[in-house]
Amino acid sequence: MAVNNIQFTKIEIQIAKYLFKHYKDRYNPRQLARILNINHAHANKLCNILADKKLLTKEEIGNSVFFSYEYDNKLAIKFMEYMLSLEEKEFPKWLSVLFHSLKKFKDSIEMGLVFGSSIKSRDFNDIDVLLVHDTKKSSDIKKIKDEIRKSELVEKPIRYLDIGEKDVLLNKEDKIFYSILSESLVFHNPEKYVEVVRKCRK
Repeated sequence: MAVNNIQFTKIEIQIAKYLFKHYKDRYNPRQLARILNINHAHANKLCNILADKKLLTKEEIGNSVFFSYEYDNKLAIKFMEYMLSLEEKEFPKWLSVLFHSLKKFKDSIEMGLVFGSSIKSRDFNDIDVLLVHDTKKSSDIKKIKDEIRKSELVEKPIRYLDIGEKDVLLNKEDKIFYSILSESLVFHNPEKYVEVVRKCRK
């Protein structure tokens, strides 16, 4: 299923993903326009189109209209899983070696994200990686980390944040943790990421 066939523009997808990931916040079109660097009237029009397509919910508070993701619609959730499965193609070029190296974790982790300055700009000091896994896998994961370090293919140091799934929910109110989850790229298991975001909302 090509995205073009279901008639979503690149900016519509950007808006939907942004709102999905920022699950604690509601945004009005003006805020989204500023964040995504688009015209306010255009953002307003696209948010309404996405609400018609049942991807966003619309809430009127006073004179303002706020939008958030439609987390309770099964099709909207499937759509987001699909869009996030394409996120690996959005990794910045300067992280392509890292992305290739991180694939080694796929059999040992439940979910993997890259967050922090490395995904925003070429000028970064280290790479932040979140690994969600069962503690039983710790020794396998340590071996993979050592392997990646020894290969010296990734030139900058990688800082890993290892947590279990239950820790995700324990930390869901933490501002720093929220910014990690919402400002990241998914490199492993987008379905799990979608599930985690939905649990964190509750």
